[in-house]
Amino acid sequence: MRESGYIVTLESFDSLTSYWLKYRYPSMGDCIFVLPSWLKVWWHEFGFEAELYLGAVRQGGTLIGIAPLLLRGAEASFIGSTDVCDYLDFIIVPGREIDFFNILLNDLRERGINLLDLRPLRPNSTVLSHLIDLARDRKYEVSCKVEDISLELDLPPTWEGYLRTLTQKQRHEVRRKLRRFWEAGDVSYRMIEDREDASESIPIFLRLFRESRQDKAIFLTTRMESFFTLLITSMAQAGLLRLGLLELNASPVAAVICFDYNNKVFLYNNGYDPQYSLLSVGFISKILCIKDSIERGRAKFDFLKGVEEYKHRLGGKEIDLYGCQISLK
Repeated sequence: MRESGYIVTLESFDSLTSYWLKYRYPSMGDCIFVLPSWLKVWWHEFGFEAELYLGAVRQGGTLIGIAPLLLRGAEASFIGSTDVCDYLDFIIVPGREIDFFNILLNDLRERGINLLDLRPLRPNSTVLSHLIDLARDRKYEVSCKVEDISLELDLPPTWEGYLRTLTQKQRHEVRRKLRRFWEAGDVSYRMIEDREDASESIPIFLRLFRESRQDKAIFLTTRMESFFTLLITSMAQAGLLRLGLLELNASPVAAVICFDYNNKVFLYNNGYDPQYSLLSVGFISKILCIKDSIERGRAKFDFLKGVEEYKHRLGGKEIDLYGCQISLK
């Protein structure tokens, strides 16, 4: 589609990856779930029975944004799913949101799309900050509501500074559990980043994930196991992986998968050996992940979706996640 100097082209994952590599992961938001390394893996595992729409909007050869969508009949939604993608968004050069959405909406309508189903969304998403008002100006029917909760915290420059942000009770709990665990034996906590080491650690993580809770064991189907394996490998190759492995007396007892992007660490998933639950190894692995993030100078730590109690105990602050539907009729 061409309109007033604008053009919409359908991209491939390879062309999208080339764009990211060329501009070294530009700061166009902090949503890891729309990075090419993520989108391509999700599509490979779950994109069946849908049409891919990686719509790129350009003006005079300059890319101003990308719509990572999938189409099912007359409905468009984000590439991704709420069970493995904590929040999603469009990828737009700051300041070009209105231009981007005007051209995108016209293109989608020309293709027969009459419903946008967009979720999950952070409050600062381009959907909530720009698209909703534009859609209402066009007299489209818009419905938005809070559907879930995410938690995150601002990281101070030092570990002691972080501890001071906690309540006295929380601070005492963190120190007590760390001390007790360190007294239990020979302790090791290491971060795995490169693809080769990650490949060796994936079976360990999957085992700990499966053993830690029954609901996680049910969740880890063959397809989901394949998704995790490909995702960890892909994100390691992109230089974004932080896989924390906690060991006691040379035995893996807990693991966390984190992603490090745009000065922010995302705690994606975790698992632990229930035989060591009295030593709070799952809780400790997350504490050490926060400590590692502070030592690396990161500004934020994102616990992601869900209201598990440990997130509050470690200082996380709640953020609403929304779902929006826009009728283009």
